[in-house]
Amino acid sequence: MKLTPDNNRLKKIIVVGDRVLIRPSKQSDKTASGLYLPPGVQEKEKIQSGYVIKVGPGYPLPMPADEDELWKGKEDQVKYLPLQAQEGDLAIFLQKGAIEVMYEGEKYFIVPQSSILMLEREEEL
Repeated sequence: MKLTPDNNRLKKIIVVGDRVLIRPSKQSDKTASGLYLPPGVQEKEKIQSGYVIKVGPGYPLPMPADEDELWKGKEDQVKYLPLQAQEGDLAIFLQKGAIEVMYEGEKYFIVPQSSILMLEREEEL
C-alpha cells in the first residue's frame, strides 16, 4: 500500500534531520478475546504502528576541511547519510520517542529513526 501526500497538502511539510512523519494506523477497539477497549488505552500503548508519509534527509555528515580547494562552490557542502525508512513503509515504533502533532485535523507522529523498531515494505529488499 503506497501512501502519498494527499493533494499537495502535505507537500509543504519538510521533515528535518533523522526524523520521519508517520500517520498512525487505525487501532482495533477490541482485544482478540472480544473485550472492547476505551480510546485512552489504545493511545497509551508503548508500541505503535503507522505509515511513513515523509522522511527527513538523514544524518548530516561532516565535510573534510579541504582549504586548498577554495575554487569549489559552497553549495554542496552538506552531505547526508540517508535513512532506511521510505515513504509508504509500515513502521512499528516506540511511542516514547514519538511526538504527536495535529496537522489539518489529522493526527501524525514525528519519530526519530532510532525509535523505529521495524519497517514493512511492499517491494522485495
